[in-house]
Amino acid sequence: MGDDSEWMKLPIDQKCEHKVWKARLNGYEEALKLFNRIEDEKSPEWGKYLGLLKKFVTDSNAVAQLKGLEAALAYVENAHVAGKTSGEVVSGVVSKVFNQPKARAKELGSDICLMYMEIERAEVVQDELIKGLDNKNPKIVVTCIETLRKALSEFGSKIITLKPVVKVLPKQFESREKAVRDEAKLLAVEIYKWIRDALRPPLQGINSVQLKELEEEWVKLPTTAPKQSRFLRSQQALKAKFEQQQAAGGDEADGDNDDEPAPQVDPYELLEAVEILSKLPKDFYDKIEAKKWQERKEALEAVETLAKNPKLENGDFGDLVRALRKVIGKDANVMLVTLAAKCVAGLAAGLRKKFGTYAGHVVPTILEKFKEKKPQVVQALQEAIDAIFLTTTLQNISEDVLGVMDNKNPSIKQQASLFLARSFRHCTQATLPKSMLKAFCPAFLKQVNDSAPEVRDAAYEALGTAMKVVGEKAVNPFLADLDKLKLDKVRIAIIIINISVLVYRQYTVCPYRWRQSILCAFGGPPKKGKPASAPSAKGKKCPETKEFVETELSIEVCEERSAAVLPASCMQLLDSANWKERLASMEEFQKAVEQMDKSEMPCQALVRMLAKKPGWKETNFQVMQMKLHIVGLIAQKGSFSKTSAFVVLDGLVDKIGDVKCGGKAKEGLTATAEACSLPWTAEQVVSMVFAQKNPKNQAETLNWLANAMKEFGFAGINVKGFIDNVKTALGATNPAVRTAAVTLLGVMYLYMGAPLRMFFEDEKPALLKQIDDEFEKMQGQSPPTAFRGAKKGGAEEDGEEAEEQQEEDGGGAPDIMDLLPRTDISDKITQDMVDKIGDKNWKIRKEGLDEVAAVISEAKFIQPSIGELPMALKGRLNDSNKILVQQTLTILQQIAVAMGPALKQHVKNLGMPIITVLGDSKTNVRAAAMTTLQAWVEQTGMKDWLEGEDLSEELKRENPFLRQEVLGWLAEKLPAMRMVPSDLMLCVPYLYSCLEDRNGDVRKKAQDALPTFMMHLGYEKMLKATGKLKPASKEPVSALLEKARAVMPAKLAPPPGKAGSAKSISGGAPALPVALYLVMMLFLCFLSCSDNVSVLSCKPPHFSPLSPRQGVLGKKAPVTKATAKDEEDRSGVIFILVPNGKEQRIKEEKGLKVLKWNFQTPRDEYVDQLKTQMSTCFARWLQDELFHASDFQRQVKAIGVMGERMEDELEGTVSCLDLILKWFTLRFFETNSTVLMKVLEYLKLLFPTLSRENYHLNEYEASSFIPYLILKVGESKDVVRKDVRAILTMLCKVYPASKVFPFLMDGTKSKNSKQRAECLEELGCLIENYGMNVCQPTPAKSLKEIAVHIGDRDNSVRNAALNTVLAVYNVCGDQVYKLIGNLSEKEMSMLEERVKRSAKKTPAAAPPPTRQAAERERPQREHPSNPNATFMRKPAQQPQEDVPNKLNQARAIREHSHPSIPKEFQLDLDMIENDHTRVSELPDLVQHKLDELLEPIMMPEPKIRSVSPHFDDLHNSTASTINFVISQVASGDINTSIQALAQLFSMESLAREASMGVLKDLMHGLITLMLDARVEDIEDGQQLIRSVNLLVVRVLEKSDQTNILSALLVLLQDSLTTSSGSPMFSELVMKCLWRMIRFLPETINSINLDRILLDVHNFMKVFPKEKLKQLKSDVPHRTLKTLLHTLCKLTGAKILDHMSMIENKNDSELEAHLRRVVKHSGNFSGMKSDRGTEKGQDDRMSKAKVSDILSEIFKKIGSKENTKEGLTELYEYKQNYSDADLEPFLRNTSQFFQSYVERGLRMIESEREGKGRIQPSSTDSGSVPLNGEEMKPAVYYERLKILRQRQGLENNSRGDSGLMRPITSLLSKPSVASSTDMLQSKLSQLKESRESHFQQEQSHSNSPTRCSSPSANLDDLKKRLERIKSNRQ
Repeated sequence: MGDDSEWMKLPIDQKCEHKVWKARLNGYEEALKLFNRIEDEKSPEWGKYLGLLKKFVTDSNAVAQLKGLEAALAYVENAHVAGKTSGEVVSGVVSKVFNQPKARAKELGSDICLMYMEIERAEVVQDELIKGLDNKNPKIVVTCIETLRKALSEFGSKIITLKPVVKVLPKQFESREKAVRDEAKLLAVEIYKWIRDALRPPLQGINSVQLKELEEEWVKLPTTAPKQSRFLRSQQALKAKFEQQQAAGGDEADGDNDDEPAPQVDPYELLEAVEILSKLPKDFYDKIEAKKWQERKEALEAVETLAKNPKLENGDFGDLVRALRKVIGKDANVMLVTLAAKCVAGLAAGLRKKFGTYAGHVVPTILEKFKEKKPQVVQALQEAIDAIFLTTTLQNISEDVLGVMDNKNPSIKQQASLFLARSFRHCTQATLPKSMLKAFCPAFLKQVNDSAPEVRDAAYEALGTAMKVVGEKAVNPFLADLDKLKLDKVRIAIIIINISVLVYRQYTVCPYRWRQSILCAFGGPPKKGKPASAPSAKGKKCPETKEFVETELSIEVCEERSAAVLPASCMQLLDSANWKERLASMEEFQKAVEQMDKSEMPCQALVRMLAKKPGWKETNFQVMQMKLHIVGLIAQKGSFSKTSAFVVLDGLVDKIGDVKCGGKAKEGLTATAEACSLPWTAEQVVSMVFAQKNPKNQAETLNWLANAMKEFGFAGINVKGFIDNVKTALGATNPAVRTAAVTLLGVMYLYMGAPLRMFFEDEKPALLKQIDDEFEKMQGQSPPTAFRGAKKGGAEEDGEEAEEQQEEDGGGAPDIMDLLPRTDISDKITQDMVDKIGDKNWKIRKEGLDEVAAVISEAKFIQPSIGELPMALKGRLNDSNKILVQQTLTILQQIAVAMGPALKQHVKNLGMPIITVLGDSKTNVRAAAMTTLQAWVEQTGMKDWLEGEDLSEELKRENPFLRQEVLGWLAEKLPAMRMVPSDLMLCVPYLYSCLEDRNGDVRKKAQDALPTFMMHLGYEKMLKATGKLKPASKEPVSALLEKARAVMPAKLAPPPGKAGSAKSISGGAPALPVALYLVMMLFLCFLSCSDNVSVLSCKPPHFSPLSPRQGVLGKKAPVTKATAKDEEDRSGVIFILVPNGKEQRIKEEKGLKVLKWNFQTPRDEYVDQLKTQMSTCFARWLQDELFHASDFQRQVKAIGVMGERMEDELEGTVSCLDLILKWFTLRFFETNSTVLMKVLEYLKLLFPTLSRENYHLNEYEASSFIPYLILKVGESKDVVRKDVRAILTMLCKVYPASKVFPFLMDGTKSKNSKQRAECLEELGCLIENYGMNVCQPTPAKSLKEIAVHIGDRDNSVRNAALNTVLAVYNVCGDQVYKLIGNLSEKEMSMLEERVKRSAKKTPAAAPPPTRQAAERERPQREHPSNPNATFMRKPAQQPQEDVPNKLNQARAIREHSHPSIPKEFQLDLDMIENDHTRVSELPDLVQHKLDELLEPIMMPEPKIRSVSPHFDDLHNSTASTINFVISQVASGDINTSIQALAQLFSMESLAREASMGVLKDLMHGLITLMLDARVEDIEDGQQLIRSVNLLVVRVLEKSDQTNILSALLVLLQDSLTTSSGSPMFSELVMKCLWRMIRFLPETINSINLDRILLDVHNFMKVFPKEKLKQLKSDVPHRTLKTLLHTLCKLTGAKILDHMSMIENKNDSELEAHLRRVVKHSGNFSGMKSDRGTEKGQDDRMSKAKVSDILSEIFKKIGSKENTKEGLTELYEYKQNYSDADLEPFLRNTSQFFQSYVERGLRMIESEREGKGRIQPSSTDSGSVPLNGEEMKPAVYYERLKILRQRQGLENNSRGDSGLMRPITSLLSKPSVASSTDMLQSKLSQLKESRESHFQQEQSHSNSPTRCSSPSANLDDLKKRLERIKSNRQ
């Protein structure tokens, strides 16, 4: 106590440093109170404690220290002088506080540090904390990092200097202490919030797993910049503002802090500079001058490695830069130039502004070096000069750049402009002043007019960039002389720059996500690991998903987290001794898990609770089952990590063999595999189960795995690991385990194929047989589609990755060769063995070779390291003993199989000597060498053999055996290659010498190889190479080249979608993110608005790597010199829509303003004209490709792009069709067969597409294309002729056959006999298919010209002419002899012989043949010149005699060929046979109701062409006309039938005559066809379904609306009644009904509501309301309700008056329903309202509506096309609204227009009155007009007038208007009409005559007599019809 009293009296400051801890404690407490009391921060009291403050924090007593820390914190917070103590106090805190176990002490220490920062001492504190990171005590390190993190989080990156922190951060990731690493990770995440991507470069060196974890954390961070939340004393104003914002709400805070943007941190500033000058090799400057390029390369590689450091320390780099400049400027080796350029780029990037002093020395050299054309050199130079620009200013280098702007070399000019364009992007208005523009713009304007397109494009880009940077206003004065077209191109360049800026901004906002989206759009990131040629299982991992990583939790934490989400009772009873309580606990557990949200489910904690005692040793099976089920639930619902999986896997594996729990265990394993991926789960499970001894578990695990592989797929499976375990299982004693292993192997066989067996060749024969049997079962089966996978992480990426992997693997199987366990035999190849192989004694040499063979045989699969063996074997290949040479070759074959793809590294040293052996004189040795060579190539591929000079050196040897073998081998291998190394060119000189070799076999092989060389190198290149030949050799070699060019095979394109290579333009535009795509289209639309240029509407791009058609036309081309800008440009539209562009071109050609497209061979002026025309509507890059001068592959690629984009840009294709076809005609005059075949391929795609779109070629397009196409029909190659014939057939669908005919006639005048023959054959086909009406100008004139060729010298031409005349004979019989005119006796006898022979080929009275037999018996043409020429022929007709037999044959054909022809349209053959008096006449029709004749006639469109003037001569009766139509409809070709139906339903007058029954059958057939699964198996199945769909729509629109509605209602009733019917059928019928309902407002007036309501009544009788509701779907019920509701809505209460056809309408459910609907809609009261009421309602129409209606009517009157319609509507409007005021609408019009309208209204009025007088009976009869619409009386009047005039009747003779006119007279039509028009007219006339006759009978019903016709033929017709009728009876 005494001691206490001593120190109690001491002052506070003395107490604080007293020896007794209690005294110090008391002193600290009092000091704390004192510090809080002192209000004046500058009080002298503070000074007493300045020296004591460090002791406060470093007190040795823990209790006192805690109080001292509190006092110190108060002191720092309140004292003005506290800042002076910062260094020592913080140092004390770090060393003495941060290592304390108490959390409170650490917290106070951290607060003191932060308080010092607040009083402006941040730098000192930060330094001390960073020093603390070097402390050995991990606790101190952890707390220092944590304090730094807090400081950064609160004060932000402006206060905390991040550079020193980032510098020491990587070291903390290497710490052994997990706590340090975890804290470092949190600090890295915090730093990333503030500086984003600037943190990435400094952390690139840390462990990849840690970096991946960081990446995952970074992605989760919000994109908004963080804000400072704690402020310095000097920032109190900012603090007040922040607090005000917080009080106002968080939303405002975001917007108001714009004046304080987040600091942009340059990653460069965070890096440490590296000194590299001292690290240069000592002999660098000697080596860089060395003569050997290898030494110079070594020196440059050393510099390149050093220059890769991102930040370099400054020094004297002058000598180094001069050395590099010399290499760039003068070194002849382009590889070294590239290296030097990379070094310069690295130095410039590392030194930044410090490199500026050297920029002037290097820039001129780089600009001059741009003359190099190799892409890799140009790219390296571009990177170098771009890096240099950032170190200097534009002014400093402007003179150098301007100096090369008018260089003669276009490449230099182009690259200089592109460099300036890129440089301008880094400039601002200040750094790009007018003075600079004044200097550069004249140079650009000069380049805009340059002859080289690439120079022009570069200049446009540079001007566009300048305009973007400084604004149009600043640049426009310099562009005054630029024309509009060129100015447009500058604007386009601006658009592209805007898009690139958008991309850049999006990238900078969130680069990681942006990169991911880009990678996804392009098909995922490129694969790492092995090259595509040999992908390994390891190299191809599963699709990378964001794997959920979780740290292992302690059991206490798990219990705590589980208690938060599980009921208390559940937790208590988990380990109860009573099983029932445990079961109840599990039930509660399951219920809780099922209700949990994914985000709140602590998976690891829950599974650890399940594993808690008794855990997986649970004895009660019910509880265990529940437990396993819960595991599966947790894995499915929660974020289930591998850490959680480890907890449960042991238990799942342990129970998998249990009888009762095994099923649940397997479900749990499957759920775990879904959460953590199958490869990982399977690996763990298999290793666990084989560590056990339980055979039941082992067998069931293997069975589960076999099934899981089918469900998840095989991707990512570690095959090697499985093979070892499967071998263990195969050796098990338990048969169930062996069986399960064999089953698993069977599943693996599905994915890996036959090579899997190689792993098990050492097994016992019995077991091997079992495996073979299992494999045999699996042969022919394909792996099932995987439907499970890593669901966490996005199925999208998984799908894309899997697709890409599928493409790469060719089926998804891993490369078996990479999975084989290989042996290292290098230690077995002893020196003794090598010496033996090189011994002088051949026997010892043989012994050595035997030993080598034994070693390889024993190892089976070997690694590529084989010691000194290659050199030893190489020596034996030129052994004098040929037996040893053969033995060596056998060993080399062994090595090839054993080593696999790794053999590549031995190609140069051991493979090339094999080729040397091909020169051996002995045949058997050469054969062995060739076998060995093929075995090697199979493993290595061809590329390595062709690289370098080795192969050309071998060909250089003048050994005939070697040359013929090597050339034969190359001729075989080269066509199969997609790309070859450029070194193949080195072989060409020796190939040319072989062409002139004295040995005939060598010459032959060289000629065989020549086309294969050409397919890769190109004709131009090879022709150029002949320049080095002697003059005597040059001509024959050039001739052989020309010959080879004609037979050159097409080059294979690279497979689409390979990862890691650039997307080609022909492969389609890269799938950009949709937002970016829309922005791009917005820019293009903006441009079109400003320049009156229409831009083709485009669909957003697809995100799948490839569309299906890309596989055909979208082939990837090798990477060319196109820059990234070009690639981006090519993603836009390829055809630009220019309004009326085509019409303008036609007009210009007609006005002779341009050359007419007519020539024998195309001259340059035609090509130039086409280029000019294409420039306005073709994408620039496409035009450049199409007119590429030297590389035909570019043209092939361009055609591929056009084909691929045809569907998407169909409108553009049509608008440019004339230009496309003209370009094709130019290709017809070239000899390149590859381009020609591609053109024909495109045309075969084009014409069917145009046909589907109902587009028809105009005369201008046809005349500029068809004559040149016909030239190619005489091509020597069969494949070309076949394609041209096919195209001509397609052409007739888009251009009338009658117009194609004259072109073919012109083709028969060619000097080329093949062309004459083919044209004649084609003429025959046209006549057979389209009849005589195609013969233009007349059949007689055409046939006379054709008959001339019967006397041709060429046999094929004679046969073709005879066949064509025979085709005419088959159509019109003996009349052909009149048409062909006089022939010589010899020619006439040839023709008669041909006719007779064709008749004999069909037996007289044959029974009905089968289809195959009919086809076999079809008469063949005599020696056709082209086997394809007769593919469209029809059976020839019999001679006129032998009528009964002919009729029998007709019956057979009818029964066989046309089962679908209705009986009404069949010929009454029995009557004709019995009536011999009229054998010569064409048969009449069977007598039937004429109504049935007006059913729809199906006529295929292609076969309906303009009618010949002589048509009536050939078809002189109605019967023959109908027969003609039937022959068209009854086509066996489904496409023809559909086109015929479509043509038919385009004629409204015919379509509306189709009855309800016919429409029902038709709709039933069409819908059934659409649903038929077999249609999809047809080649064009999808297209066929689309055609049928369009046809259905047309039927719905054009048919009589009453009939079609009735038909659909009956169909729906039938389909719902039939239980066996497809539900899809009903659905499609209802879709049709919904479509009809949608158009009811427009069609309601033309519908017979009584009939419709009757059909609905019948439907409701079959399906009352209750029964309708019992159906599976409620759609029929809703459809019916909607129909009735719509009808009620449109007609109101009047609907109830239309139930006249329903017998007991009071009992009808329909009436009750209608009354409810009418009452509900409020119309019931007006049920009896009459027309007057309606008119009264209409009169109340708003003035605005009246005005709109009249405006629309007057618009129609004002247009040329709709004048009549407008006048008619105006007349009707005036009739309905007599008080309508037209004055406002006529006031402002001319007097002429007003009188025109008045005159028109008077005419309509007089016509309608006149019609009422002329046809009073037509209104009485109530007959429906022909077309189903309410036709205007004037139309009837006009028609009647024309018909009466045609028949010569008096206009005032009303009695004759109803007479039936003779059918023969009705046939006369103008000569130009088409057969469709003729048919329509005839049917209309038949109908009219029938109707008028019927009306006459009605009016004269008392008189049985009929009026006689003035025409003599009418009586004849009546007699014939009556006779037919009586015969039928």
